[in-house]
Amino acid sequence: MIKRKLWASALSLSLLVPTLSACSFTGAPKEEPPSTLRIATTSGWFDEEYFRREYTELFELEHKNITVEFVNLGENYRYSRGPSQEEPEDPLKKLKDEMQGANPPDVVLFNYDQMSELVHENLLSPLDPMIKDDKFNTEDIVPAVIDGIKQMGNGQIYALSPTFYSSALVYNKGMFDEAGVGYPTDGMNWDEIFELARRVSKGDGKQHGFNFYSYSHGDLFNATQMYANAIRLRTFDENGEKMTVDSDSWEQAWKTIIDLGKEKTIPFMDMNNDNYDRFNDEGPFGYNDFLSGRLAMTMISLYEIKELINANKEADNIEGYTPIQWDIVSVPTAPDGTSYSFGFNDLMGINAKAPNAKVAWEYIKFMNGEDWARLKSRSSNNLISNKKYTKRSDGEEYNIEAFYNVKPAPPESFDDYEIYRKKPNIHEVVWMGQKYFNEAVEGQTSIRDALKAWQEEGDALLLQMEENPEASSVDRGGSEAIAVPIG
Repeated sequence: MIKRKLWASALSLSLLVPTLSACSFTGAPKEEPPSTLRIATTSGWFDEEYFRREYTELFELEHKNITVEFVNLGENYRYSRGPSQEEPEDPLKKLKDEMQGANPPDVVLFNYDQMSELVHENLLSPLDPMIKDDKFNTEDIVPAVIDGIKQMGNGQIYALSPTFYSSALVYNKGMFDEAGVGYPTDGMNWDEIFELARRVSKGDGKQHGFNFYSYSHGDLFNATQMYANAIRLRTFDENGEKMTVDSDSWEQAWKTIIDLGKEKTIPFMDMNNDNYDRFNDEGPFGYNDFLSGRLAMTMISLYEIKELINANKEADNIEGYTPIQWDIVSVPTAPDGTSYSFGFNDLMGINAKAPNAKVAWEYIKFMNGEDWARLKSRSSNNLISNKKYTKRSDGEEYNIEAFYNVKPAPPESFDDYEIYRKKPNIHEVVWMGQKYFNEAVEGQTSIRDALKAWQEEGDALLLQMEENPEASSVDRGGSEAIAVPIG
């Protein structure tokens, strides 16, 4: 899922925080009785050094009598499991057990798709009373952040997040100017973006109008899956029991992307022709279509914008690179006007059974306050939730609001968490679609017949998973699918 990949990226690409001075940045250290704050996380990329640097160092500097302890409840993905080992226990279940155990944590860190279950089971304390009592100003927080949190909390605030992630649509002004085409704008829908892409593309396989990602070694099936996610097409039903791809909506989605690929508006990695080696082109950024000037528009993260800005700044020292004049606009939303690319990786809530709830609130209030935002805005790879510090300190002027001028996806968009937990191999019904997609692209079958075949094989696997949740397409002798990231 989009959210987990971006979490892994943020951890691996984290930057160093500024060196801390010996004095408190709000004056003298707070005089508090000694106490311990226990923080539990479900992160599978846990590294205590990183977590302390990112989540507690500034707080501990300000609160010298508070000792912070971390409790990691997720599988550590830095160390691979051997094939003979059992599947690990679900980290959310471990978190819930720990929250109700003999030595419960005070603060819990969790992902957006885990929040609804924690709220529903009354495991989190509502923060609204504390926010009111302390006159904590939520008006300083990006509205989309508060709206997204309230959506998961039935209108209440059960957590806060000092950062958020989102995607924007970056475009190359020079390519649009050369084609005599107007720039994209905020609020465009997907059809409008695709039409712009057609107009700015040269159709020669060397200059493309759009792709869902900037790296050069993707494939058309991956682009189709990202488009399906963006417009809220489900691969299987809400119970994970039946495929839903044999439909007019899926047929139109496949046709849209296949047509764009064949027109060479979207880069088409065809293994049967020379274009397959396109990402090996000479140049300092051969792996990146946008930085190489081969792509007019693409979806981009904050980290990728930093890469673009740095490339432009160092253009004189990068042989073969031409600086790009660019800006960003908001990514087209789903039909309901919400964005699937907006979310959180570090939601912070207070355990309903926290032994040290007062200190827990002091921690969450600090982490979501102005001092933390001001300092971290200089180094974080995520976007800062405090509106005053969403603007970057990189010296560039661009439409930063494009990242957060959206509505977060509704809670039901994340209900698949439980399905993936109960059926850990259910992603295979997505992967197996690539075989049928390729057949449709190559003209071996019609798009609708390909979708019918995908539905039939997927239904058979889902039925087997009802009896054996660990079942896979390899076990049943079906098509051995190729692992394709969905976004």
